[in-house]
Amino acid sequence: MTSIDAQRLKTDLTNLGNIGRRPSGGLSRTSFSAEDTAARQWYFDRCSEAGLEVAVDGIGNLIVSSPVADELTDPTRPAVWSGSHIDTVPDGGAFDGALGSIAALECLRRIHEEGMTLARPVRCIVYSDEEGNYAHLFGSRAITRGFSRSELEELTGRDGDRFVDAFTAAGGDVDRAANAVLPEGTIDSSVELHIEQGPTLEARGIDIGVVTGIVAVGGGTITLRGRSDHAGTTPMNARKDAGVAAGALLASLPDVAAGISERAVVTSGIVSFTPGGANVIPQAAEVTIDFREPTAEGVAALESSLIARAKEVAAGHGLDVDVDFEQSVPPAPLDEEVQSIITAAAKERGFSHVPIHSGAGHDSQNIATVAPTGMIFVPSIDGRSHCPEENTGWDDVGNGGQVLLDTIIQLANR
Repeated sequence: MTSIDAQRLKTDLTNLGNIGRRPSGGLSRTSFSAEDTAARQWYFDRCSEAGLEVAVDGIGNLIVSSPVADELTDPTRPAVWSGSHIDTVPDGGAFDGALGSIAALECLRRIHEEGMTLARPVRCIVYSDEEGNYAHLFGSRAITRGFSRSELEELTGRDGDRFVDAFTAAGGDVDRAANAVLPEGTIDSSVELHIEQGPTLEARGIDIGVVTGIVAVGGGTITLRGRSDHAGTTPMNARKDAGVAAGALLASLPDVAAGISERAVVTSGIVSFTPGGANVIPQAAEVTIDFREPTAEGVAALESSLIARAKEVAAGHGLDVDVDFEQSVPPAPLDEEVQSIITAAAKERGFSHVPIHSGAGHDSQNIATVAPTGMIFVPSIDGRSHCPEENTGWDDVGNGGQVLLDTIIQLANR
């Protein structure tokens, strides 16, 4: 059986983890930023050094192929895809997304170096803006469901920048971005390696998680609108304070989630006040909302409950309210045959394994709408993720990379 180069995988992950490093120890590689561009160039250089070819699609996804392997198969056949993302949340960790992107590259390098004859081609993918600076699971959504040009022109990032400006500055073409949907039958199957981002595998002492499905994800903004007044001269009972109302909304979020199910979660990571003066009563408060639930019915109910609570809070404070939620990403059951192949690969290598559900969103849930898709999880130390403390042991990194390679080969030879 072909093995990955675990040391090379470790070295690449370590080096990528130095791009966008902050004094806190965390990483900030917001999509299409200078740091993200540097990371993408670094990845491109590793592909070039290996003799691999890189194409950039209309939305900025990197698609990597092996000219050696393609010569030994029919490159026009639907391909096996594997990959993840290298953009990060602000002050995030070095393994989320990066592991799957680097491990997929390592697998394609080994296929290339061995000159493997496979029944179908293999492609290594780096998806753009998985972390949703502009839209949830942006790169995979663009190639499976698509964005119109007008939709792209309306997108803004967490810092208020316009997508079209950042994308153009990074070398993108907005017209191509609006025509990025893949032709039907492009992908034969897909498998993604990822850290668990939770405590289950480590707590149970399990090497490999075989992902059975991915949670539904929704989100957007709730904007409460009141009136700006002087902070010293306006009596408390005469105010239309959007800031106080935002606080009441935030305090109610746990109750909203609990009213739906034990697995429903709601998060607000950004709140901004207008005009933003210390001695000015806020005229407006914009609250970002991220909500998740395992079922389509549950996430729809959660969205409705959030809208109702926002209206209730606004009415109680004499305010107006605007709700701007994106179309929710539906839950995705993953393909049972791909799960079986992952399980067999883990068993063959002597790794312990369990079925596991993903509470985090991943590009694989969009890809699952167009092709049989699976995911492999490896343990996260202390279950930490989206923070500087995010970490996974190097043995687990190597185990996951090896199961990924075995699975890709099996998929490509079906």
